[in-house]
Amino acid sequence: MTLLVDLWQTLRSTVVDVIPIVAIIFGFQLFVIRKRMPNLKQVLVGFLLVICGLTLFLAGLERALFPIGRLMAEQLTASEFVNPLGNTANWQNYFWVYLFAFAIGASTTIAEPSLIAVAIKARQVSGGAIGVWGLRLAVALGVAVGISLGTWRIVMGYPLHWFIIGGYLVVILQTALSPKKIVPLAYDSGGVTTSTVTVPLVAALGLGLAETIPGRDPLLDGFGLIAFASLFPVMSVMAYAQLSQWWAKRHSSKLE
Repeated sequence: MTLLVDLWQTLRSTVVDVIPIVAIIFGFQLFVIRKRMPNLKQVLVGFLLVICGLTLFLAGLERALFPIGRLMAEQLTASEFVNPLGNTANWQNYFWVYLFAFAIGASTTIAEPSLIAVAIKARQVSGGAIGVWGLRLAVALGVAVGISLGTWRIVMGYPLHWFIIGGYLVVILQTALSPKKIVPLAYDSGGVTTSTVTVPLVAALGLGLAETIPGRDPLLDGFGLIAFASLFPVMSVMAYAQLSQWWAKRHSSKLE
């Protein structure tokens, strides 16, 4: 019974979220473009599938993925696990935290529906020049490295703005050196990572670290991991494009 109630509440909230999108699309189609919606039946069936899919997806996250993420964060950051001997804790004691952050960052990004959609569209627009898995792996690597670095920042207590400013300086330099066609896609890749799968697990890990490590403020230190998850994919995608361009030039020079 509880499951049915949760599904009904999730369905209601999903419908409320989707209705404005439907209203805008049909409103522009009828009152601005002033034409009937082509393939109306298929569009309506598609919206219905979107609502059902989002409902089941969000319910599954709430019942399975979120609790596991919170539990893992609490266990990995517990003092008896990271410091069983009672010695002075340092960043080396948190090796498994960094490894978990890397793994959860990569796996959640690979499973991110918005990234899959962007990668498929990028392949279609580029005529196959941009591979779906190549882009997904590049973004996943960026998120994994970013979250690992973010957890290290929380452990060490360094200010967040140092890393963000330094990261954007690197992004500015990469923007000037990367192939121009890949730059917009790289910037969009940072945004698609902050969606329904990645954010709850990453936020739970950051808050768990900040609440467990002495001297950390959950509000100041616990948040900020999402910024790393958004920034580092931009760097990794442009780096992937730069390496691909360099490899292609090297291969062509060998053929000559």
